[in-house]
Amino acid sequence: MTDPGDRRPIAARNLAVMERLAGWLIRQEASPNAISGWGMVAGLGAGLALAATAWAPGAAWLFWLLGALGIQLRLLANLLDGMVAVGRGVTSPVGELWNEVPDRVSDSAVLLGLGVAAGSWGLGAAAALAAMATAYLRAMGKAAGAPSDFRGPMAKQQRMALCTALAVWCALVPASWSHGIQLPVIVLWVILAGSLLTCWRRLSGTARALRGGRA
Repeated sequence: MTDPGDRRPIAARNLAVMERLAGWLIRQEASPNAISGWGMVAGLGAGLALAATAWAPGAAWLFWLLGALGIQLRLLANLLDGMVAVGRGVTSPVGELWNEVPDRVSDSAVLLGLGVAAGSWGLGAAAALAAMATAYLRAMGKAAGAPSDFRGPMAKQQRMALCTALAVWCALVPASWSHGIQLPVIVLWVILAGSLLTCWRRLSGTARALRGGRA
């Protein structure tokens, strides 16, 4: 992470428990890049767990819960790596790579895994590509001189919140309550459509910023 002031606004960053956890990691001289790497491991694990709901339907409830846990651990790592980097004063250009690349891998893993769970890996791949495009447009806008654009409606937090809520629902609620509705398919379509809308909003906002207008 190169610029502490150019970070995604996250309300949880100001929670006392997060500040204490980040403070403990800072005292342990934890590496922000290592935290990012472990977040990617959690994201890959979440994707495998979601896919395993289709491979081992008899234990699907357990894999749904593991998927939800992996997603949240991934988000926790995404939150803490920046807090530790700023707290230790070790922000760097290489840290920017560690901040971005694991995020893209984790997003793709989760959405591809959800696609397998939904019985449509193609839909999962489309959602993953659309999600990656939102980050690509933000990065390109920043490289061109515009402020980083974190607007939604389907930014990373919203995508992962939907996936987590779906996983918990599928784990705890009897399948009969869905009345045959394929909730994973619906969630993937919502993420795909919302990500495309997010791309349009970020692209148009960045263009206005580069022309000298308000983003």
